[in-house]
Amino acid sequence: MKKLFPTLILFLVISFSTFAQSDNTYKDALTKMFKVSGTEETYQVAIKQMFSMFKNQYSQVDSGVWEGLEKEFQNSSMDELVDLLVPVYKKHLTINDINAIINFYQTEAGKKFASKTPVIMQEAMQVGQQWGMKIGEDFAKKMQEKGY
Repeated sequence: MKKLFPTLILFLVISFSTFAQSDNTYKDALTKMFKVSGTEETYQVAIKQMFSMFKNQYSQVDSGVWEGLEKEFQNSSMDELVDLLVPVYKKHLTINDINAIINFYQTEAGKKFASKTPVIMQEAMQVGQQWGMKIGEDFAKKMQEKGY
Protein backbone atom coordinates (compact mmCIF):
# COMPACT_ATOMS: atom_id res chain seq x y z
CA MET A 1 0.00 0.00 0.00
CA LYS A 2 2.90 2.34 0.78
CA LYS A 3 4.28 1.84 -2.74
CA LEU A 4 0.91 2.20 -4.39
CA PHE A 5 0.33 5.81 -3.28
CA PRO A 6 3.63 7.24 -4.65
CA THR A 7 3.12 5.27 -7.86
CA LEU A 8 -0.39 6.71 -8.19
CA ILE A 9 0.93 10.24 -7.59
CA LEU A 10 3.67 9.75 -10.19
CA PHE A 11 1.10 8.48 -12.70
CA LEU A 12 -1.13 11.51 -12.11
CA VAL A 13 1.78 13.94 -12.48
CA ILE A 14 2.91 12.33 -15.73
CA SER A 15 -0.66 12.26 -17.07
CA PHE A 16 -1.21 15.92 -16.18
CA SER A 17 2.07 17.05 -17.76
CA THR A 18 1.29 15.11 -20.95
CA PHE A 19 -2.18 16.69 -21.07
CA ALA A 20 -0.73 20.18 -20.49
CA GLN A 21 1.89 19.60 -23.18
CA SER A 22 -0.82 18.42 -25.58
CA ASP A 23 -2.89 21.54 -24.87
CA ASN A 24 0.14 23.77 -25.46
CA THR A 25 0.88 22.03 -28.74
CA TYR A 26 -2.72 22.53 -29.83
CA LYS A 27 -2.71 26.16 -28.64
CA ASP A 28 0.51 26.84 -30.55
CA ALA A 29 -0.95 25.31 -33.71
CA LEU A 30 -4.19 27.26 -33.30
CA THR A 31 -2.24 30.49 -32.77
CA LYS A 32 -0.25 29.79 -35.94
CA MET A 33 -3.45 29.04 -37.86
CA PHE A 34 -4.91 32.37 -36.70
CA LYS A 35 -1.76 34.17 -37.88
CA VAL A 36 -1.48 32.59 -41.34
CA SER A 37 -5.23 32.72 -42.04
CA GLY A 38 -5.58 36.42 -41.18
CA THR A 39 -7.92 35.62 -38.29
CA GLU A 40 -5.57 37.22 -35.78
CA GLU A 41 -5.53 40.41 -37.85
CA THR A 42 -9.33 40.41 -37.90
CA TYR A 43 -9.41 40.13 -34.10
CA GLN A 44 -6.83 42.93 -33.85
CA VAL A 45 -9.07 45.16 -35.97
CA ALA A 46 -11.99 44.36 -33.65
CA ILE A 47 -9.88 45.40 -30.65
CA LYS A 48 -8.98 48.66 -32.41
CA GLN A 49 -12.67 49.31 -33.05
CA MET A 50 -13.48 48.67 -29.39
CA PHE A 51 -10.75 51.11 -28.38
CA SER A 52 -12.23 53.73 -30.70
CA MET A 53 -15.51 53.38 -28.82
CA PHE A 54 -13.69 53.53 -25.47
CA LYS A 55 -11.86 56.69 -26.57
CA ASN A 56 -15.20 58.34 -27.32
CA GLN A 57 -16.52 57.36 -23.90
CA TYR A 58 -13.36 58.51 -22.08
CA SER A 59 -12.35 61.51 -24.18
CA GLN A 60 -10.46 63.11 -21.29
CA VAL A 61 -7.79 60.35 -21.31
CA ASP A 62 -4.36 61.23 -22.72
CA SER A 63 -3.40 59.78 -26.11
CA GLY A 64 -0.23 58.29 -24.57
CA VAL A 65 -2.35 56.33 -22.11
CA TRP A 66 -4.49 55.03 -24.97
CA GLU A 67 -1.44 53.91 -26.95
CA GLY A 68 -0.07 51.97 -23.98
CA LEU A 69 -3.41 50.38 -23.17
CA GLU A 70 -4.12 49.43 -26.76
CA LYS A 71 -0.69 47.81 -27.16
CA GLU A 72 -1.15 45.90 -23.91
CA PHE A 73 -4.60 44.65 -24.89
CA GLN A 74 -3.52 43.77 -28.44
CA ASN A 75 -1.02 41.29 -27.00
CA SER A 76 -2.69 39.95 -23.87
CA SER A 77 -6.26 39.75 -25.12
CA MET A 78 -5.24 37.68 -28.16
CA ASP A 79 -3.51 35.16 -25.88
CA GLU A 80 -6.60 35.05 -23.66
CA LEU A 81 -8.87 34.60 -26.67
CA VAL A 82 -6.81 31.69 -27.98
CA ASP A 83 -6.95 30.09 -24.51
CA LEU A 84 -10.74 30.44 -24.57
CA LEU A 85 -11.02 29.10 -28.12
CA VAL A 86 -8.80 26.01 -27.70
CA PRO A 87 -11.61 23.87 -26.19
CA VAL A 88 -14.03 24.98 -28.91
CA TYR A 89 -11.69 24.17 -31.77
CA LYS A 90 -10.46 21.00 -30.07
CA LYS A 91 -14.04 19.73 -29.90
CA HIS A 92 -14.40 20.00 -33.68
CA LEU A 93 -10.90 19.82 -35.21
CA THR A 94 -7.92 17.59 -34.52
CA ILE A 95 -4.36 18.86 -34.42
CA ASN A 96 -3.93 17.21 -37.84
CA ASP A 97 -6.88 19.24 -39.15
CA ILE A 98 -5.35 22.46 -37.80
CA ASN A 99 -1.97 21.61 -39.36
CA ALA A 100 -3.66 20.88 -42.72
CA ILE A 101 -5.40 24.26 -42.56
CA ILE A 102 -2.06 25.92 -41.79
CA ASN A 103 -0.54 24.14 -44.78
CA PHE A 104 -3.33 25.45 -47.00
CA TYR A 105 -2.81 29.03 -45.84
CA GLN A 106 0.89 28.72 -46.65
CA THR A 107 0.08 28.01 -50.32
CA GLU A 108 -0.35 30.82 -52.85
CA ALA A 109 -4.13 30.26 -52.93
CA GLY A 110 -4.27 30.25 -49.14
CA LYS A 111 -2.24 33.46 -48.87
CA LYS A 112 -4.47 35.13 -51.44
CA PHE A 113 -7.60 33.93 -49.63
CA ALA A 114 -6.26 35.20 -46.29
CA SER A 115 -5.41 38.62 -47.75
CA LYS A 116 -8.78 38.94 -49.52
CA THR A 117 -10.98 37.63 -46.69
CA PRO A 118 -11.49 41.01 -44.94
CA VAL A 119 -12.69 42.63 -48.19
CA ILE A 120 -14.81 39.61 -49.07
CA MET A 121 -16.38 39.65 -45.59
CA GLN A 122 -17.13 43.37 -45.83
CA GLU A 123 -18.81 42.97 -49.22
CA ALA A 124 -20.59 39.79 -48.11
CA MET A 125 -22.00 41.61 -45.08
CA GLN A 126 -23.49 44.26 -47.37
CA VAL A 127 -25.03 41.57 -49.57
CA GLY A 128 -26.28 39.79 -46.44
CA GLN A 129 -27.94 42.98 -45.19
CA GLN A 130 -29.72 43.44 -48.51
CA TRP A 131 -30.78 39.81 -48.50
CA GLY A 132 -32.05 40.09 -44.93
CA MET A 133 -34.03 43.24 -45.77
CA LYS A 134 -35.61 41.48 -48.75
CA ILE A 135 -36.59 38.51 -46.58
CA GLY A 136 -38.06 40.93 -44.03
CA GLU A 137 -40.05 42.74 -46.70
CA ASP A 138 -41.26 39.47 -48.23
CA PHE A 139 -42.23 38.17 -44.80
CA ALA A 140 -44.15 41.36 -43.96
CA LYS A 141 -45.95 41.14 -47.31
CA LYS A 142 -46.93 37.49 -46.74
CA MET A 143 -48.15 38.27 -43.23
CA GLN A 144 -50.19 41.17 -44.56
CA GLU A 145 -51.72 38.90 -47.24
CA LYS A 146 -52.73 36.51 -44.46
CA GLY A 147 -54.43 39.32 -42.57
CA TYR A 148 -51.83 39.92 -39.88
